Amino acid sequence: MLFWTILKVAIRSLFANKLRSFLAMLGIIIGVGAVISLLALAAGATSKVMERITSLGTNLLVIRPGQRGMRGVMLGSFQSLSLNDAQQILQKIPNVVQVAPTVRGNAHLKYFGKNTRAPLSGVSTTFFSVRNFELEQGRMFNEAEVDAKSRVAVLGPQTRDNLFEKMDPIGRIIKIGKLNFEVIGVLKSKGDANADDQILVPFTTAMRKVLGIAHIHEISVEASSREALKEVEEDITKFLRRRHRIQPGMPDDFSVMNLEEFINMASDFTRIFTILLGGIASISLLVGGIGIMNIMLVTVTERTKEIGIRKAIGAKERHILQQFILEAVLMCAVGGILGVGFGIGIAELVAKLTDFTVIFELRSILLALGFSAGIGIFFGFYPAHRAARLDPIEALRYE
Repeated sequence: MLFWTILKVAIRSLFANKLRSFLAMLGIIIGVGAVISLLALAAGATSKVMERITSLGTNLLVIRPGQRGMRGVMLGSFQSLSLNDAQQILQKIPNVVQVAPTVRGNAHLKYFGKNTRAPLSGVSTTFFSVRNFELEQGRMFNEAEVDAKSRVAVLGPQTRDNLFEKMDPIGRIIKIGKLNFEVIGVLKSKGDANADDQILVPFTTAMRKVLGIAHIHEISVEASSREALKEVEEDITKFLRRRHRIQPGMPDDFSVMNLEEFINMASDFTRIFTILLGGIASISLLVGGIGIMNIMLVTVTERTKEIGIRKAIGAKERHILQQFILEAVLMCAVGGILGVGFGIGIAELVAKLTDFTVIFELRSILLALGFSAGIGIFFGFYPAHRAARLDPIEALRYE
């Protein structure tokens, strides 16, 4: 029963000075809002980064030619990878499900009066499944078309829009350089400019008819599981060193990128980024707590005589302590609740005005509210303790 009496007194005292109470809460409102909005933006950015990385493929290793250099100066890439390398990796390395050799270049595309430039990739039929590409329209090319070096093409959605705008491209003939190609499919958008603006053709067609090369630029390797990735990476490295007759102690003429390691590295970076943003936002909460402490000290001074009267009629030190701590916690709690609404509003506004994705996590909201309540107790304790220790005789004499 006594607690409710103390609570009523605390609420009444806060409402007696509405403007001062609001200004004291303002630091908490801004602090909680900053924590929630920044953590929501950080969570959205993390989700977007991880989504783009995983969209490249699962259980994936990417083999590329190494860089040639002399005295620290890079002179270009080795032309060290061949189609035979890709075939041998599939046949002889355990836990390899499929491989996708790729050649790359740039192409000038034309459809009647429309012209555009886009990255061109010569790929195998396995490329689509290894790199998680899906179709929005049409079909993918098949093995027979790869073997026949057919002039067929699959467009990225951005490339499709650049060439055809709102027209249906399926079955239409475009020019890649001076050669005619039939558009047979359009990729589903991945939300990535590099993936959406490209043209895919059979690698045999690209190597012999478009780019005029005999080597390949990349081999994508899908392992049987995430657990097998490291072992497959080591086996491929040893195997290619033997095939390319690289002597012990000499550097590789190729590089193997483990996408799992890349994901872990990106995850560590985004976690540090989130902690940094949360820490910066928490500083404003501390500033708000100092403001609460300052106001509570002023309140104790103003209510010295009231404290003296209450102690004179039997109020104990713990009752005075509870009242002033409760007032500080109430200010922080109300400020925290208002701050949640403020933070959600700010994050949603940023998302609407920009391309940022926001994700609100319950734990970040509870963390901000818990932190604000803790600040109320921490910064409210000294003024409350000071009020509780007042001598009733001296307090009654205070003017």
